[in-house]
Amino acid sequence: MLRLEGTALPFNLDVTLSCGQVFRWEKKGHWWIGAMRGKPVRVRQDGDRLFFSGAAEDEIVQYFDLDLDLEGVLAGFPDDPILCQAIEEARGLRIVKQPAWECAASYIVATFANIPGIRSRLRLLCERFGEEIAPGEFSFPSPEILAESPISEIRNCRVGYRDRFLSKTACIISETPGWEERIAALPYREARAELLTFPGVGKKVADCIQLFAFHRFEAVPVDVWIDRIIRTYYLEEGERYSYDQIADCARLVFGPCAGYAQEYLFAARNGIMEQKK
Repeated sequence: MLRLEGTALPFNLDVTLSCGQVFRWEKKGHWWIGAMRGKPVRVRQDGDRLFFSGAAEDEIVQYFDLDLDLEGVLAGFPDDPILCQAIEEARGLRIVKQPAWECAASYIVATFANIPGIRSRLRLLCERFGEEIAPGEFSFPSPEILAESPISEIRNCRVGYRDRFLSKTACIISETPGWEERIAALPYREARAELLTFPGVGKKVADCIQLFAFHRFEAVPVDVWIDRIIRTYYLEEGERYSYDQIADCARLVFGPCAGYAQEYLFAARNGIMEQKK
């Protein structure tokens, strides 16, 4: 059991794992069931206490980034009514530190799909190519396994045209030792340019990888919801804006941790857009 105090507060496990940044955690009763480092993990929260099994305390702290002064991050945002509403609704949401390969593969698979569809595809991939780590629970397949697998088998996991992207990116990563360290050492713009060389990785996927795996908080993934919110509340109506213009607007409004603001806006998207109806 881990008592949440100091920088570990605020923390809301339910919002953190259900907000759409990760796809392989499932809530069963009071417990969230998932996997970390190829091991089955269970986590539940009761107020300021976090109960878990299958992982060491330092692994839990690192994964949920409980050493981050989240209160300081939130306090550093401008006094913006829309963001304040989102923070009030989703307070305690933390951006988890996902394994880089799993994050990249997940978001390649996630393009043009809703969250239930993404979860279904990833579960099929894990069942077919991962290792069973508990009854009915599977590890995420390594890039080496996917690189060696026929594209037809990957396609059978309902990933559609993304099969060749996943296969090619798995090949590149499996043949590039130290790729994570290289990306982590580059400035944001250069790192994004490097990620864009991977098949299946466009600007949004690259920003998702930077935000959710490398914790580049200036990365602002722009999906249809963030596009609508930024256009509706922060830009002039009737104009055409590119992906980069939307993301740059978010960085201009919210500052160096705009990626964190984006995640809160996404978590509270329904209530925010309901106001404009």
